[in-house]
Amino acid sequence: MKYCRFISPDGPQFGLMETLAGSEQITQSAPDGPVPDFSKAQKVAALPLASAKLLYPTVASKIVCVGRNYSDHAKELGNEVPSEPLIFLKPPSSLISPGEQIVRPRHLSQRVDFEGELTVVIGKKCRGLKPDADVRPYILGYTCANDVTARDLQKRDPQWTRAKGFDTFCPVGPVVTDEIDPWKGVRVESRVNGEIRQSESTLAFIFPVDVVLRFISQVMTLLPGDLVLTGTPAGVGPLVAGDEVGVSVEGIGSMTNPVVDGD
Repeated sequence: MKYCRFISPDGPQFGLMETLAGSEQITQSAPDGPVPDFSKAQKVAALPLASAKLLYPTVASKIVCVGRNYSDHAKELGNEVPSEPLIFLKPPSSLISPGEQIVRPRHLSQRVDFEGELTVVIGKKCRGLKPDADVRPYILGYTCANDVTARDLQKRDPQWTRAKGFDTFCPVGPVVTDEIDPWKGVRVESRVNGEIRQSESTLAFIFPVDVVLRFISQVMTLLPGDLVLTGTPAGVGPLVAGDEVGVSVEGIGSMTNPVVDGD
């Protein structure tokens, strides 16, 4: 299954996608909500994905992120490799859609970095998973995200809420798919103005997806539509106004967001 969330004449809807004549098309739509219910889907005239106005693909109650989940990334910022998953939250108000502007808060931060990440979309209420629990039934699919970070504020503050939580600091999209397997390795890449800055396989995770979800579920209940960002590879760097930053994950696709300065 592969789906998106898009603007229709009736407002936001989920779109089920198929490949027709070599291109991805939206062929069915379902009502908006945290996650799609395609049992209520209606057939629509095929709409090329490239022609649709895409939205971030889930209405999340929370965004849980894993820090330093690639050893090379931990080392590039001068940090120790963690002994257990390091988690933090981004607010849902930080979400933006593919193509929307990332706004640098220049009145508060002088360095804003990109961080491309494979992202898990939760499909089923998940709480208190046992050490040997299979996490796959709780995963609706996977998408791309950019954990935009005010790096100078992250270094200054003992907690990362401010550095990670600005409006526009969580682009997500373009689509969600359950047709990839991060345990077998998928490549995560980021580009700035078309130049590759990050490129690594999920085989390099310190903590694979199952370990991460079990760990989080011991702390908080994950609800349908919640997002889990699984960590960023080495190669992070600053963004300036006028940049275009893209994040892609093998088997999912790519999204691009322009960067502007705020007041």
